[in-house]
Amino acid sequence: MHVAMIGTGYVGLVSGACFADFGHTVTCIDKDAAKIERLQAGGIPIYEPGLDLLVAQNVKAGRLFFSTDASEAVRAADAVFIAVGTPSRRGDGHADLSYVYAAAEEVAGWIDGFTVVVTKSTVPVGTGDEIETIMRRVRPDADIAVVSNPEFLREGAAIEDFKRPDRVVVGTTEPRAQALMRELYRPLYLNETPIVFTDRRTSELTKYAANAFLAMKITFINEVATLCEAVGADVQQVARGIGLDKRIGGKFLNAGPGYGGSCFPKDTLALVRTAREAGAPVELIETTVRINDARKKAMAAKVGKAIGANLKGKTVGVLGLTFKPNTDDMRDAPSLDIVPALQAQGARVQAFDPEGAHEARQLLRDVDFKDDAYGAAAGADVLVIITEWDQFRALDLDRIKLLMKAPVLIDLRNIYKPDDMRARGFAYTSVGRPAA
Repeated sequence: MHVAMIGTGYVGLVSGACFADFGHTVTCIDKDAAKIERLQAGGIPIYEPGLDLLVAQNVKAGRLFFSTDASEAVRAADAVFIAVGTPSRRGDGHADLSYVYAAAEEVAGWIDGFTVVVTKSTVPVGTGDEIETIMRRVRPDADIAVVSNPEFLREGAAIEDFKRPDRVVVGTTEPRAQALMRELYRPLYLNETPIVFTDRRTSELTKYAANAFLAMKITFINEVATLCEAVGADVQQVARGIGLDKRIGGKFLNAGPGYGGSCFPKDTLALVRTAREAGAPVELIETTVRINDARKKAMAAKVGKAIGANLKGKTVGVLGLTFKPNTDDMRDAPSLDIVPALQAQGARVQAFDPEGAHEARQLLRDVDFKDDAYGAAAGADVLVIITEWDQFRALDLDRIKLLMKAPVLIDLRNIYKPDDMRARGFAYTSVGRPAA
């Protein structure tokens, strides 16, 4: 089958490469000429483990192409995916759909024969209806079916998630579109991956509901962590105790500095806005958003409390800036709240991140970026772990101790054990566990 992928951001590029690996012919399209030139030259504009190899293999096999011109690819396509950005709109938190609607209008002019137009971008309920209205206004004669097919990709594990998903959700009641989507995902269908066919609006809401639930689960365990600190309990053991209950499950029960990234903050806000406009407010999600925002801002206070002094003139070493490991994504990362809060208290910040430094330099001011974790620790009064990169799990702690002015470690991801840190002579503070 022939696929046109509009947008070469995280979702578009990963999805396009994976569809090509399924054996389809895919053209990924973007208006950013520099990005397309980089992709054509073999460069990858985002960091995602394994994506560079997957792209190279399918380009070499003649199944994956990149272009700034959508017209030819759309005319030849059996399915056109819209995978452009839907950032939160300033002021009201609603998803900005301008890129989605602009793509729909352009694509409509190039449709040739029956074509399934698939919304891969995360969009509020009813967006598919508006896309269809736009396309039929531009091309009343076009033989199209507008389908919702939300993505459920975790950054850092996106290829695995695409090829071995828990489920695929497809929103359409049009028989021809259902048949085409089933064929598009045939390799998964043969592996007995559940493919859930539903109406378009239900599919759109499913994406938001899934992300809101996971955000709520993270916020729940963070609230429990605060309670654990107050009563002397261990949040990791609590999480294990409840996570073994199959009705709850252990995933997304890791206490930390709050959720961030490209999905949870944006999608929870969009769901809140959609629900209020529909006259059915989701107060549980509204509270989740409020608690998470407050938690990220409060993490800096743990640092001052741990060293028993104000931070004016102190040097704080920071390990990890991206919102999670195995990505260079800085969108809504907890570090964007924590680092400025430390600086506002008078601290000097020196930081290291394995992949996110380039983007972080654009977003964080007056930070001394170091080349490795030991550079971030050198001369620091306190060291703070914000992102749980694997390389931070096996630091030479004796070396770290010698490099620092004082052996004070704030572990916001609970990657070390309090007893071990105490034995090594560290003043160690984690999240939801007794201090060492």
